[in-house]
Amino acid sequence: MSKDKLTIIPPGKPLTGRAVPPGSKSITNRALLLAGLAKGTSRLTGALKSDDTRYMADALRAMGVIIDEPDDTSFVVTGSGKLLPPQVPLFLGNAGTATRFLTAAAALVDGTVVVDGDQHMRKRPIGPLVDALRSLGIDASTETGCPPVTVKGTGRFVASRIQIDGGLSSQYVSALLMMAAGGDKPVTIELLGEDIGALGYIDLTTAAMRAFGAKVEKTSPVTWRVEPTGYTAADFVVEPDASAATYLWAAEVLTSGKIDLGVANGAFTQPDAKAYDLIAKFPHLPAVIDGSQMQDAVPTLAVLAAFNETPVRFVGIANLRVKECDRIRAISTGLMQIRPDLAREEGDDLIVQSDPALTGQRLPAKIDTFADHRIAMSFALAGLRIAGITILDPDCVGKTFPAYWRTLAGLGVTYADAG
Repeated sequence: MSKDKLTIIPPGKPLTGRAVPPGSKSITNRALLLAGLAKGTSRLTGALKSDDTRYMADALRAMGVIIDEPDDTSFVVTGSGKLLPPQVPLFLGNAGTATRFLTAAAALVDGTVVVDGDQHMRKRPIGPLVDALRSLGIDASTETGCPPVTVKGTGRFVASRIQIDGGLSSQYVSALLMMAAGGDKPVTIELLGEDIGALGYIDLTTAAMRAFGAKVEKTSPVTWRVEPTGYTAADFVVEPDASAATYLWAAEVLTSGKIDLGVANGAFTQPDAKAYDLIAKFPHLPAVIDGSQMQDAVPTLAVLAAFNETPVRFVGIANLRVKECDRIRAISTGLMQIRPDLAREEGDDLIVQSDPALTGQRLPAKIDTFADHRIAMSFALAGLRIAGITILDPDCVGKTFPAYWRTLAGLGVTYADAG
């Protein structure tokens, strides 16, 4: 909408209509990389077109992959089976999936690849993944433990076992799994410890790998065996984004509306879809919510919790501190902008005090999104019940849901001309 800020006007009526979430960002970026590594032409349909997927597509183009975009939800990807060294550093903005996945894939390139991002990405850790690459004899380096990362590959690697600490991000594990199919022999990837958030995203990775011809088997709760098959081109359908769906599910219950997402609630394979059963319990959310396996849904649930009948404590969310921003701090800050006692942090837990009486009040609050799409989209939900909620930097939703504000408008939400 090209505005510096946007004020939501509470609709005062149920939101109704059809609003189909965009394609899954997580699945789109996995499929783009796998299609780029494959030999032949792949067709991806239902895909997301957003900042994050554009960064991935442009990086693959810089490494010799031909990518056409025949319409708003499709990519046609033609690869040679090998990625080429790019002429310049790969700039990936604040796209965590693209940055982590391409750092590992760079090990399959015969030449030097520099993986970099914006000022936010340069604060997000990648050290454990770099350490794992080094353990394979790959020349990988980072001066700060965050991007930029320099990988000097030889086009191949020889390893039979990789160990990785996935405590900070499951994306490290996914990155190594996708890389492993390009090895010279079978590889076992072992997760050090079972303390990893969003294990379901690894299941998304292995499912996508199989769709592109890989042979990968989960041999224990923390180990996977990948055969050196490489990848073959495939036609692939991307399912709608479950994280995006959480905003629509929450908007429905907050306004007692009826929103048709065009996909059954049980049809999602993404971890954040677990949030649906919690959202359906509103305004009787449980006293404790473990967000470890649905991390991107936590901002949605936390804002919803502000209107719950009773307080809610969010646990298992320490990894939110190293997302696009420190999301625990961003959520608590935003809620306290609405009312000073509405939230507090205890260690890495977030406590939302909850007050149904917030509904209908005018509580002017300027929400700092910290350039984080999920903070912007979640706090817009508060504006469905409270007057005066202003979202700063609303265009940051372009990272994963460019049409978000238009989608809400199509359901009956209006905005003040806030700048």
